Amino acid sequence: MESVLALGGLVLLRDSVEWEGRSLLKALVKKSALWLIYHDLFRDPLSWSRTGEALPGGPLGALQAMCRRTDPGPFTIALDSLSWLLLHLPCTAVCQALCALSHQHSRPGGSCPAEPVRVLGLLHEELHGPGPLGALSSLAQTEVTLSGALGQASAHILSRRPRQRPAHQTQWFSILPDFSLDLQGGPPLESQPHPDPHTPPVDPTARVTFNLHLSKKEKEAKDSLTLPFQFSSEKQQALLRPRPGQATSHIFYEPDAYDDLDQEDPDDDLDV
Repeated sequence: MESVLALGGLVLLRDSVEWEGRSLLKALVKKSALWLIYHDLFRDPLSWSRTGEALPGGPLGALQAMCRRTDPGPFTIALDSLSWLLLHLPCTAVCQALCALSHQHSRPGGSCPAEPVRVLGLLHEELHGPGPLGALSSLAQTEVTLSGALGQASAHILSRRPRQRPAHQTQWFSILPDFSLDLQGGPPLESQPHPDPHTPPVDPTARVTFNLHLSKKEKEAKDSLTLPFQFSSEKQQALLRPRPGQATSHIFYEPDAYDDLDQEDPDDDLDV
């Protein structure tokens, strides 16, 4: 999971009804840099609790106001969630705002070098069509898709670095009550299903409509049969040594008046 927070830009957390991602978002918030702003778009879309007044520009204006700071150090914005923005605002406006946020850099006192801004965005992908999902995916530097098996959660991490091939990684994990990440190697072996030794194995050839096996006589007949394309010794002897009285064939050719017969050697001009 360290690779999720290693890059700046937009980190897209894609969850589903079966595998929720809010707990992972809070766990990443805990592991984030010292400077963090958590924006709960469901309860406080206009950031009233933080500023005490409504900011112009609506929810997108509130997001843009978060980056107007001069404090040193890394800067992380956690959005809970991007689905709220997509359900209330045009997808193009949301993408433009996220692109502006993820490409901003916090400069302490206006000096350089700049610290990249990291945006953690939770996305409930089952609420949206392929268009918004594809647009957000193209903006994200890191995508985390949540899934799992046998009650064990896993995260498929796709990282995009400049001038490098995308890197794929699958991490199994669980989240402790204090929102700490417990990384694991995979689902526990004891929870994986095992075949019942008392259940007889299923024969896949039990219901076929043709015979898959040959009897002894059928095998002998099959082995003694000479196929047309097989060049046996008998055929070879018959071709090399014709028997007495066997009819032979001859080809007679009489040139036609319109045949183009060239007596010259076609390779006469070549020094061979």
